[in-house]
Amino acid sequence: MAESQTVSDAIAAVLPDLPDHVLKSVEDTLKALGAVTADDLQYITEVDLLPVLKPVQARRLVAAWAQNKSSTPTPAPACSSQGSLLSSSSGSPVTPSRASSTATSSSESCSPRAPNWLDTFQIPWQKLSEELVQNLERQKRPSPRLRREMIRIVVSEMMKICKNPTKQNTTEIAKRMVARYPRSLQDVIDGDIIGLGYHSLAKQLQSRVENVKRPDTPKIKRRNRASDDDTDEISVEQRAHVQDTYGCVNWMPKHLPLPETVTSQSEKKEKMKTFEEINFNSDAVKELIKSTYFTQRKDINNGESIKNLSHEWPFLFKEVGMAAHFQELTGVCLIESFLANVEKKGARLLNFFKCVDAHKHKQVLDALLKVQTEIGQSTGCSGEVIQMVLLLLAHFDEKEEHMFHFVEKTSLAEEVQMDGVPPTPCLIVCGSSCFAAETFMLSIDNEIVNDCITSFTSAICLMFGSYYCFNIHYPVELRSTLEFLQRCFFSINPEKGTKVEWKKKKKVFSVNPRVFTLISDLADHEWTFQ
Repeated sequence: MAESQTVSDAIAAVLPDLPDHVLKSVEDTLKALGAVTADDLQYITEVDLLPVLKPVQARRLVAAWAQNKSSTPTPAPACSSQGSLLSSSSGSPVTPSRASSTATSSSESCSPRAPNWLDTFQIPWQKLSEELVQNLERQKRPSPRLRREMIRIVVSEMMKICKNPTKQNTTEIAKRMVARYPRSLQDVIDGDIIGLGYHSLAKQLQSRVENVKRPDTPKIKRRNRASDDDTDEISVEQRAHVQDTYGCVNWMPKHLPLPETVTSQSEKKEKMKTFEEINFNSDAVKELIKSTYFTQRKDINNGESIKNLSHEWPFLFKEVGMAAHFQELTGVCLIESFLANVEKKGARLLNFFKCVDAHKHKQVLDALLKVQTEIGQSTGCSGEVIQMVLLLLAHFDEKEEHMFHFVEKTSLAEEVQMDGVPPTPCLIVCGSSCFAAETFMLSIDNEIVNDCITSFTSAICLMFGSYYCFNIHYPVELRSTLEFLQRCFFSINPEKGTKVEWKKKKKVFSVNPRVFTLISDLADHEWTFQ
């Protein structure tokens, strides 16, 4: 592919009749994927273009770019030393000036591709300050200032060898650093490792690399490899399935449990329908939910509507039933895990919002002042959980109306106007605020499936559990708050994938950077909050 050819030219050469607005959309999509030069186009796949082009158009572009790739001459092997530059392949002498210019240009082009540089790279621990080394050796978490110092030194050494380290490079180095000093560098809150434990350090390393490169490169440098986001390589048709199974350990059992039959499953389902909704035996319901889990998953995964599910499996939408189903599905105790994590981490999170975050973000300060005027209306664990959720929403600048819908305190389910209620799991709050409410309702797909939830803690657990039990994606409007709750309070930490709904032209990260930034800030706050 010609070096001077622009991305726009490369598109027009294959699809000359493409309307200008479509051409602009394709260019924007390619730019979002990191393709900023014509050479980058060889890494684009058909799936990348489907959001903005018809399938045949996408195939024509990909086929043409792939053909250009195969016809591009193979570059000369990377030079192993300057000495090899001082003689040509034929053994003829090279003038000093020519050798100098050749060495310079070869160094610039070869450095980023230095073979196996990562295998031999030594993390420069010896160059760290005494104060920083003391922190690491004593298994203490470095202060943000010392952590930034460490990042600068490590990146400086990296870029002496490789001028353009990739995200994979920085991730590998972050992994090694955390392996050496896990107690000091790992992403952890109260002993719970978040994700793989090194994402925030990898993010800082990559950000530093980009900052160092910026003065020398007015344009974003092209990436030599395709994006490593695990969802990028998955077809559009498979993407929904990946999001449905995210965080699950038993999404669809292969067989009925012994000695169950289709008939026995049907009988147990009908038996649960006869139970009174108020006076029922919780242990009996739990056992029936567990024994009919296969049939429940079959109905859910086959796309049965929420309305039909609430009629056929009414206890799936009650605390006891959803908790039993959620545990079979994810291996996590829905209520118990949340309460244990609130007790363990809730106080520190609130202290961080009040003492640190409120001074940095106006929306957090505003939310905090509002909470303090309303908190007198509620006490106990639910009051703390309400504060935590509201301040999380404010921190991520995500709107309450996507999670809560407020109605009169005496409203009945049939009286709720569903026009302004989002289709994703939503809590109907019966009162002027979450603190004042004595009753909550759960709405899914604009159907009220539980109209008598008496505590906010139960309500938030049922709302969160619904995303997993009924194959619902996190809405983009709540993606950070829900993922933070998922990782830190429900202890679901998949290594790959995403639960966030996918939207055209919208980059979706498998690991939310904003979530890991907050986790890293909280870990730093741990040493000052005791």
